[in-house]
Amino acid sequence: MEFAGALRQAIQGSGLTLERIRHRLARRGVSVSVATLSYWQRGRSRPRSRPVVAALEEILQVPAGTLTGLLDEPPGPGGAVAGRGAAGWSDRADRARAAADLWPDPELYARVVGQLDRSADHRLERLSAHDVYRLDASRRPRSLSVREVLRAIGDDVDRVVCVHPLALPADAPADGAPRADLTGLRYCRAGRIRAGAGLMAFELVLDRVLAAGDTAVVEYELVLPADGPPAADYRRRFHRPVRDYLSVVQFHQEMIPARCYGFFQETGGAPRERLGELWIGASGSAHIAAGAVRRGVLGVEWEWD
Repeated sequence: MEFAGALRQAIQGSGLTLERIRHRLARRGVSVSVATLSYWQRGRSRPRSRPVVAALEEILQVPAGTLTGLLDEPPGPGGAVAGRGAAGWSDRADRARAAADLWPDPELYARVVGQLDRSADHRLERLSAHDVYRLDASRRPRSLSVREVLRAIGDDVDRVVCVHPLALPADAPADGAPRADLTGLRYCRAGRIRAGAGLMAFELVLDRVLAAGDTAVVEYELVLPADGPPAADYRRRFHRPVRDYLSVVQFHQEMIPARCYGFFQETGGAPRERLGELWIGASGSAHIAAGAVRRGVLGVEWEWD
């Protein structure tokens, strides 16, 4: 369903009908029916030809790899694709391990998140995610405000699980739980909350149970520990594609960094790829905006001197 969701988002973003897409593929010598395209975006079947999907990326004007990068991912229910460990990927534990690869401590992630209800995770896609990360005059993070737009791609979806890293003071015990307040909830209510050393995960119960195609909005804020260490970056980890992402870092007016950069990582332990320098505006903020974000880590880093 990951490929289906990404393809559906790309098609919607392009403004093209399935017939127009079929016609443009045909002009490239690729024969794909409208019915097949419909099956692909609904998750009823999956393409087996990487060149065909690469042609789709060009026609839909999404970055290379947005769709082809998901071909080796697990098939959704009823789908079939030859790929790495396809049979095992359908298992819930395997999906959790794949997401854990984005975190510095996969075992901690699996232990904390495993205590929450993620049974609807594969039936929910994120259309957009907007973050505002605020720092104080001592360069420490003070709060994180998040707004997400979600859409169900299956029935009986009633919650979403959110996971965030939380920096602890240098003198905190290794097994100490982070101290952050979950507040500012809108259009949802808090479910179970779990924490480990430097990690916080929680359920947000939606206002209503979603059927396939329904959308929902959730908003929340994390008030971060006042005695945490100074921050040098903010990053968001994506284990599923997101159509639209915006990250705003708001600096204190008395403490503005010298430079800001956007960056991307394939996994949590992969080298950072800088995406260019970001402008720090008169408001003392910098932001990065991206469309069709696939699996990986996207963030903002800064230099004080």
